[in-house]
Amino acid sequence: MNRVSPKVLALLAGLTLIWGTSWTLFRIALDALPPWTFRTGVMVVASVLLGVLVHLRGESFAVPRGRWPALIAASILNLGYWNIASALAVLYLPSGHASVLTYTMPLWVALLGFALFGQRLCGRLMAAIAIGALAVAALMAPNFASYANAPWGLFWALSAAAGWALGTFVVKRTDWQGMGLSLTFWQVILCLPPMVVGTYLVDGVPQHWPSPAILLVMVYAGAVPMAFGTLIWFALVKALPAQVAALSTITVPIVAVLSGIVVLHEPLSLLQAVAVASTMISLWLALVPPRGVV
Repeated sequence: MNRVSPKVLALLAGLTLIWGTSWTLFRIALDALPPWTFRTGVMVVASVLLGVLVHLRGESFAVPRGRWPALIAASILNLGYWNIASALAVLYLPSGHASVLTYTMPLWVALLGFALFGQRLCGRLMAAIAIGALAVAALMAPNFASYANAPWGLFWALSAAAGWALGTFVVKRTDWQGMGLSLTFWQVILCLPPMVVGTYLVDGVPQHWPSPAILLVMVYAGAVPMAFGTLIWFALVKALPAQVAALSTITVPIVAVLSGIVVLHEPLSLLQAVAVASTMISLWLALVPPRGVV
């Protein structure tokens, strides 16, 4: 296991903060907007910002020959299905609970990598995944009763995690021939049409504009967690082994829980404290090489 560079560690910290705090904003926005409407608005903001960034950087919007099938699959799995399924999960489960389940993605990456691609897991990484699973279980434990009463919430949240894991392998195992920001841009653009259709079918046409505060939340969510967060994520997928990149996301629900404590004044239970400690140990095992290994 090679030592992770300070730049990658900084990206990991930034992504954790960006995505973790976004779940609190999501919960606030859902007090005023249906889930699909909010998700679609966020995607529109992200697509506009990413398009402007690609243009300002002078990058090409062209997709290399033969890469459209992989690009469509990546868009569906990483963004389209994940946004739809996670939004549906929130219809059946509290958003914080749904975030914990959708971020079981590292466990799915390990399982799919072993089952589909024959990837071996070293003992250190297996220990990191096991401890990360304990952290997720510690967060889920107080809410097992509500999960039992909401099987569709469980299905949508866990399938979102599995789809995201499979999409990670699509991005990791495809030669994108130098595509940079446009890779993220096209994934967002391609999943917009089904999001718009779903919003119309599920939520209907909005009857009034949301308040300026909720619009600001939507713009922030589209610009920062969706646009910049997704850019950081794909940079990490390229820089790290799939299992390690996936494992780095287990800190996101921890930050989501902690931000809920700070912003929404939710209590911190002993199990949540155990989950925070377990997550730190898990990341240390995955990202810090044994002594003497550089």
